[in-house]
Amino acid sequence: MPARIAFEFETPQGRRTTSLTYERRGTGELLLLLHGIGHHWQAWEPVLDVLAAERDVIVVDLPGFGASEGLPPGSAYDLATVTPVLSAFCAALGAERPHVAGNSLGGLLALQLGREKAVRSVTALSPAGFWSESERRYAFGTLRAMRGAALSLPVPLIERLSRTPAGRTALTSTIYARPGRRSPEAVLAETLALREATGFHQTLDAGRTVLFHDDVPSLPVTVAWGTRDRLLLRRQGVRAKRTIPGARLVRLPGCGHVPMNDDPALVARVILDGSASG
Repeated sequence: MPARIAFEFETPQGRRTTSLTYERRGTGELLLLLHGIGHHWQAWEPVLDVLAAERDVIVVDLPGFGASEGLPPGSAYDLATVTPVLSAFCAALGAERPHVAGNSLGGLLALQLGREKAVRSVTALSPAGFWSESERRYAFGTLRAMRGAALSLPVPLIERLSRTPAGRTALTSTIYARPGRRSPEAVLAETLALREATGFHQTLDAGRTVLFHDDVPSLPVTVAWGTRDRLLLRRQGVRAKRTIPGARLVRLPGCGHVPMNDDPALVARVILDGSASG
């Protein structure tokens, strides 16, 4: 069952308190999982039990998403704030320097944690921050449209759409290459999570000037990209490899932007391989 933990973290304005909701499963080396913008920890459900068979997995709702509360008033939803929140969260759980895997926004945060040497290894699935300006505008416009649709649709209609393959495709084909594989319950829950995400606009605003342009030396890094990613195009993976020359660049055939649902076995293996050292 998900749990919630309150803790303090450092900001330029002093110490603040927040709380995050998380799920913890398995035994072995620590592995932290970070979802993308507008999603929730359940995005990792397709791979969670496989990972938990070999890792002590902590999967968390980011601040302002899922069941986690938003950041304290006046706090920015940027890397400089959210990264210390995640480090403080791990410390509060006694889980310092875990391996970390993240998708999209979570991949960017994972790389930032790696740059700060707060983790033992990084696996980034379609991470944000390697876009051109036109690609960023396209991605942000698409995300805003998805959020607008989630807000405009009556909940009973979302429920009905989630019960049919065509409806699940309409709701989630931007992020999944194989939306029919997602269960009706999962599609309903994640559409409502997007609709209710209190940190959505602040996070998107904070990302307008984000470019990840530093190496992550002396740390195992894996960058994986779906060949059918329609949100962050796969050529951005080549840029990530140029930025982080020591990274292992992995192709995920037939996978979309959130690949855990499209090919759980492949994604789990990539994460387990990426967190096998460090």
